[in-house]
Amino acid sequence: MPDRLRDHAHAVAARSHVPYVGPGVGAAVLLADGRWVDAARIEVASFPLSIPALQGALALALLARTTVVAVARSTAFAPADLGVIAEAAGGSWHLAAPDLAVRDEADLPAVGDRVASVTEVGALTAEAGAALALEASRAAVVPASDFPVGAAVVDEAGRVVLGANVEVPTDWTRGLCAERTALVAAVAAGLSPIRTLYVACVKAPGGTPCGGCRQVIAELAPDCSVVLWRDGETPDFTTPAALLPGAFDGRALGR
Repeated sequence: MPDRLRDHAHAVAARSHVPYVGPGVGAAVLLADGRWVDAARIEVASFPLSIPALQGALALALLARTTVVAVARSTAFAPADLGVIAEAAGGSWHLAAPDLAVRDEADLPAVGDRVASVTEVGALTAEAGAALALEASRAAVVPASDFPVGAAVVDEAGRVVLGANVEVPTDWTRGLCAERTALVAAVAAGLSPIRTLYVACVKAPGGTPCGGCRQVIAELAPDCSVVLWRDGETPDFTTPAALLPGAFDGRALGR
């Protein structure tokens, strides 16, 4: 089991978005039913908004609503990482190896299939894409805010991944917005270039991405269309440039 999970962590590390500092880092999370999710490091010019591979993978794992039993990383875990895992996934954890964290007393299943994340949809109407984002919001993990949001990312090839917001009640900073979980899934799955981002705020139809998400969208998908669900009305259309005029795109920071 450990070697297969490690292989997935190393494979996804190659898809890291690291234009500034690097290196690429990957993380793979094993669920109690044998399925797994993965994520790669995403660097953002506004560096506090960068998404570590571990944070992204844990967010995607929580959306699967199945107990997390092991986490592999393409590099050794930092001393604080066990606490990060325990806060997000619950339980007590130990390092079985420098790059492998395991839930105490867990029965580890064989590594099976990746949690289904990519769907071929081809061309989508705005209404159909917004409906996908609304469907994604049903998986939101929002124990603190009770404010579910869903997102769908579609690339030029017509492939789609979904995301929803994930909250870690013990540490608000460990969570991720729906737009960012969808972008984490898109990077891990190799979707590029991103054509459209659909967003559905269930309790605030027409709601727009927060400031942090606007910066991340502007860097990872600067040319995409952003479509906002409006509860039965015609969706709103906007762009990253309209959402964040004069955004700092980080080109001056490139290596």
